[in-house]
Amino acid sequence: MNKPLFMHIVDRLSNEVQFFRQKNDGLGRLGFSAFQKCTTAIRVLAYGTAADAVDEYLRIGETTTRACVEKIVEGIINLFGDEYLRKPTPADLQRLLDIGEYRRFPGMIGSIDCMHWEWKNCPTAWKGQYSCSSGKPTIVLEAVASYDLWICHAFFGPPEFLQGEDTGSSHVDLDFSQDMPTDIANMMDGRTKIRDRQMHQQLKADLVEYI
Repeated sequence: MNKPLFMHIVDRLSNEVQFFRQKNDGLGRLGFSAFQKCTTAIRVLAYGTAADAVDEYLRIGETTTRACVEKIVEGIINLFGDEYLRKPTPADLQRLLDIGEYRRFPGMIGSIDCMHWEWKNCPTAWKGQYSCSSGKPTIVLEAVASYDLWICHAFFGPPEFLQGEDTGSSHVDLDFSQDMPTDIANMMDGRTKIRDRQMHQQLKADLVEYI
């Protein structure tokens, strides 16, 4: 993460989220700064380190680290969700396709990558659905990012592979049909399952406990 982006996140969180504002404790001493809290949370999320691994040089304990991770995720969604955590518009897609074609990658809107998180507390009834080739239940974090690191798709859930048809075209059809292609329908069905509140809370709790 580059410095201007990090500073922008810290500035917004410290000004608009109460948790990230530096306060005095009962003895009048300054508490943790927004820099410490954001650095802790981003490091844990980026490297998957243990919650108490940053105590040595940031002087933040395990409990506070867990709180930082939860609050920064909620803060990012609330503050930046409308601008960055949204579906791409036809204009966005056409712009990315034009750039991809100019760079000799026709039909490309971004790069996809994914990682598997082992789910050690997976309910027994779900283990078959969530197990991959390793035989252990995992949760897949999948993302599609454009050349300027704008994430236009994110998926967090069971291992699945969506197969779609490639027409080889770099043009966005602005006349949308109500009949969605199979791959889009499957993706939207997966998103609906992910937004189930009970499942979301279970995944969130297990992810925080794993970290």
